[in-house]
Amino acid sequence: MQYKDYYQILGVAKNAGEKEIKSAYRRLARKHHPDVNPHDKSAQEKFKEINEAYEVLSDADKRKKYDTLGANWKQYEQYQHAGGQGPFQWGGGQYRSMSQEEVDNLFGGFGGGGAGDFSDFFRTFFGGGFGGARAQARPRRGQDIEQPIDISLEDAYRGATRLVQKDGRRLEIKIPAGVKTGSKIRYAGEGLPGTSGASAGDLYLVVQIEPHPAFERQGDDLVCDAPVNLYTALLGGETQVPTLKGKVLLKVPPETQSGRTFRLTGQGMPKLNQDGAFGDLFAKVRVVLPENLTGAERELVQKLAQMRKK
Repeated sequence: MQYKDYYQILGVAKNAGEKEIKSAYRRLARKHHPDVNPHDKSAQEKFKEINEAYEVLSDADKRKKYDTLGANWKQYEQYQHAGGQGPFQWGGGQYRSMSQEEVDNLFGGFGGGGAGDFSDFFRTFFGGGFGGARAQARPRRGQDIEQPIDISLEDAYRGATRLVQKDGRRLEIKIPAGVKTGSKIRYAGEGLPGTSGASAGDLYLVVQIEPHPAFERQGDDLVCDAPVNLYTALLGGETQVPTLKGKVLLKVPPETQSGRTFRLTGQGMPKLNQDGAFGDLFAKVRVVLPENLTGAERELVQKLAQMRKK
């Protein structure tokens, strides 16, 4: 297998943390995604490399093997898949143990010392060593794949459909109403293929909801500002409040203070997998003062100020 520098592919340092690796992956995946570059084969190849690098570096066990062995890590992965009893060569449905010379040829590129240099590593990772033990390849279910997906708050409210390209195919993914950031949408059998006839893993889309200019989400509830003019705040009246279904009227009692919060029941987000159930909307009053006062208006305000002093 041709050696690939996964750290270089993601553009991160070798001591990069989990968050830095994930951030780099998401940024590059968006840039080189086949949907964004439908006719660019180099972008598609780059996208595959990015996913391959992230698959290894996001998995603590695989990353440890990769950091220890470099270019040879995949051979050891194959060794483990063979049952962890010893390295084998396969052909014609038969298996046989490798000789020490064959083992040295396979792994001799690391440190120049052949397989003997790896005895401690084998005991650490695979619990076994060399020695001609026989084993048959065990079926292993394919690994699951996680793919980030960004959606708007409106899409999370109404539900949406997205097309995801995988292996030259377009998968239609239905996003249910009420999903939250971190929600995972499962697409069965679209992960990495299994070995020895085992089933493939699953594809999981990890939802990331984009910030909204008007609403802040808190669980199934929403929070927003409710601008109220000075006269309505003083005398009472009505004001319009935005919701994700459209504007609604809010009754404002006389002498409402700025910062007072009103609950609008059932005007929040739909509750996931609960038909007809919604969270609430909390509208926080923000009193808007008049601008560009005329002389007569200023006199009236001054008169009111003097009256309040008495």
